[in-house]
Amino acid sequence: MTKPWEENIRKVVPYVPGEQPKGERLIKLNTNENPYPPAPNVAAALEQMEIEKLRRYPDPTASDLVCALAQYYGLEKDQVFVGVGSDDVLGMAFLTYFHSRKPILFPDITYSFYPVWANLFGIPYKTRKLDDNFYIRPEDYFEDNGGVIFPNPNAPTGLYLPLEQVEEILKHNQSSVVIVDEAYIDFGGVSARTLLDRYENLLVVQTFSKSRSMAGVRIGYAFGSPELLKAMENVKYSYNSYTMNLPSIVLGVEALKNRDYFTRTIDKIVKTRERAKDRFRTLGFHCLDSSANFLFMTHEKKDAKQILEALRSNQIYVRHFDGPRLSDYLRVTIGTDEEMETVYEFLASYLRLNNEFGSW
Repeated sequence: MTKPWEENIRKVVPYVPGEQPKGERLIKLNTNENPYPPAPNVAAALEQMEIEKLRRYPDPTASDLVCALAQYYGLEKDQVFVGVGSDDVLGMAFLTYFHSRKPILFPDITYSFYPVWANLFGIPYKTRKLDDNFYIRPEDYFEDNGGVIFPNPNAPTGLYLPLEQVEEILKHNQSSVVIVDEAYIDFGGVSARTLLDRYENLLVVQTFSKSRSMAGVRIGYAFGSPELLKAMENVKYSYNSYTMNLPSIVLGVEALKNRDYFTRTIDKIVKTRERAKDRFRTLGFHCLDSSANFLFMTHEKKDAKQILEALRSNQIYVRHFDGPRLSDYLRVTIGTDEEMETVYEFLASYLRLNNEFGSW
């Protein structure tokens, strides 16, 4: 029986985050975390942090981090916005820019937080179907709309949309804000950041969670024109002025100082990813040509849920998504070479055993 006060509560279907399994002897390849630690100077800064400073409020503008990001990427500080992970930045962007009665557009297979935010904020939306090979079709975004958002590389497919096709979408949408969600761009492709000088309605969102091994610190950031970012800052300060905590500001600045470590780590992950494509294919998997730090793949004979459960029973965690066109696929984060070798060996044994018992 519904209680009277429940009638005034907002009812939403929430985003479902990836499982965070507990234990020491497990291989966690389900949430696209970086398998390598943050840069050494991040650890050093954490040890040297003055605890006494935590009694004071942090800088609401996070100016040290904003300036460090601007310098790192060759931008002006008024072209940079920071938040508590890219989810915070994206949620703020939805609240700020998608204020039209016209529907916003995003892919039908994409980051599953987009429809959650749209429903939460009462934003009308339409999804655009990926093609038969799971690629975004730029022409699907040429109609009148209240805004456009898509990840590049896309999630959970990992497929990259070339920069010239991103620009095609921008050319046909100069009356609305276009958001390019680049959580995985460091693992492959060219950032749309290079288009900022030509398109004042472009917002590019990135994160420290994936390529910089700092998912636990929660740092997201966006690039855009000063006018575009000023509008989002006004919304932010109307909601919560102290969004970025002091440790995140300090550690974020430190992470940007070690380019060599960043480059080496990315290189290791990309090389492991490319080897993984070949290894999984020899085991009967079809892998999309990912440019991210994960693979989206399906087996030619074996059910994805059966493989998922077999992996889980051996403390190997990957991600499965229910839904049209997704249920036969698994998303596997790229781990260390040692972790991936364990996965290959288990799958080879599991598939061979099942073949012997005629379950294919």
